[in-house]
Order: sequence, then C-alpha cells, then structure tokens
Amino acid sequence: MKLFFLILIICFISGCASSKQTYSADGEIAHSLNCSGKTRNWGMCYEKAGEICGTKGYNILNKDGEQGASVAGATNREGSGIFGLSRKATGGLGSSRNSSGFFGTSLHFRTMTIACKN
Repeated sequence: MKLFFLILIICFISGCASSKQTYSADGEIAHSLNCSGKTRNWGMCYEKAGEICGTKGYNILNKDGEQGASVAGATNREGSGIFGLSRKATGGLGSSRNSSGFFGTSLHFRTMTIACKN
C-alpha cells in the first residue's frame, strides 16, 4: 500500500505541464496551463504553450505563481483507538502505543492562461 502511494506521488509531481481548453473574458478560446510542483518550472509552461499554438505564437492572458510550505501532524494518545475513540468503543481497534508523526513539504503553484494568435 505504501508503494502505491509513493508511485502516485511521484507521478503527480513529475512530468510536464498540463493544459485544459477554456475561454477568455471576451469569449476567445484560451488554454489554462498548470506547471505546479517541485519538479516543474515556468519553462515547462512556455514549452507547452509553444506546442499548443505552434508557429502562430501566443499571448499570455494571465500568469500566477507562488511558493509556500505545508506542515501536517497527527498524534495517537496512549490507549486510544481509531479516530480518537476509546479502544472499547472500536472493539479494540487502534494502537495501544503512543505514536505521532509530522510531515512537511514546500509547495510551488504555477498557472498561466494563454490565447493563440490568429
């Protein structure tokens, strides 16, 4: 099960930019590009824009990006069952040990909206 989640995470953070067709405020066909993730960069967004529009070129309608951090933690008190219920209430399910865990990561959000030139 852990291997499955590891493979899922690797697939999520790697690869190239993703795109979705959308419309601009004036009704023109546009493309929303997503280059978020630690292993992606703005260059991948520009490359994807070039693939979509080809030699016609493109106009950047919107470009947004930020970097942040996320930290999560959990604790399991001595003798507590699953979801913090007593072990008696859960039929003995859960841990009789005191355990806790914390996870931290940096976040990179990059999105760009483009319209191909005519």
